[in-house]
Amino acid sequence: MERELKKAIKVIDGLAVAMIRERRKQGVASAKRNDLLSWFMASAREVGEEDRFLRDVVVSFLLARRDTISSGLTTLFMFLSKNPAVAAAMRAEAGSRRPVTYEHLKGMHYTHMVIHENLRLFPPVQFDSKFCATADVLPDGTYVGAGSRVMYHPHAMGRMPSIWGADCEAFRPERWLTSLGGAFAPVSLYKYPVFQDGLRVCLGKELAVTEMKAVSVAVVRAFDVEVVGENACAPKFTPGLTASLSGGLPVRVMRRVGRESYSYSTIHVRPGNPTRLTGAYELVV
Repeated sequence: MERELKKAIKVIDGLAVAMIRERRKQGVASAKRNDLLSWFMASAREVGEEDRFLRDVVVSFLLARRDTISSGLTTLFMFLSKNPAVAAAMRAEAGSRRPVTYEHLKGMHYTHMVIHENLRLFPPVQFDSKFCATADVLPDGTYVGAGSRVMYHPHAMGRMPSIWGADCEAFRPERWLTSLGGAFAPVSLYKYPVFQDGLRVCLGKELAVTEMKAVSVAVVRAFDVEVVGENACAPKFTPGLTASLSGGLPVRVMRRVGRESYSYSTIHVRPGNPTRLTGAYELVV
């Protein structure tokens, strides 16, 4: 296991170094370069630590953004396959406007609820931990010594009746409504720690949710996605930093024409496999 881990780290490091080297060749000072990596490269001050710092930035992009969003989208389409009425409601909310603008996405409250309900039940990061810098006492009176590791489990918290009620295991986007026919009602991020909270709240939270909304809306407007195989009934996850389904998620994709569907094929959506995943989504975005 340790040997395989070292090999995997070497592959990731090689990918990061290649990306940094390629960006340097292109020139980070160019006015056309407005991506995050170029900004970090242009602002790096300590030359001696620059390469290590940039490597950490690239790895953070890969782990904190790409893998988590692909994981969230995978379970989202699993839920939409089981709940066609939810997909139909998202389709109705999106309307026929093309292309969908950022302002339009912001106004899609029902789709916002669907995304959050999906992440409540299947958070891409199923558990996390923090180390206590100095001795402290939790709100319930629990003493935490300096250097102690405190773990929390968003996946389990999303299924606790004491937090979400007796129907905590049900996929019900309407639980995020302020009132019948109302708008999306956020809850405390300490109750819903998918994006963490406090000083360590996820900086990419809004970007991640917006990206998931854009992709999911584009897909449901053009396709019906039906999950097939074992994961359709009881999804099995593989251990890892981000949640990924064991064996991927085989689906049957049917292009929509009005109310009819035709021309289907079976593909495998595999979080962590950029070629297969991106190829599936580039068809419609």
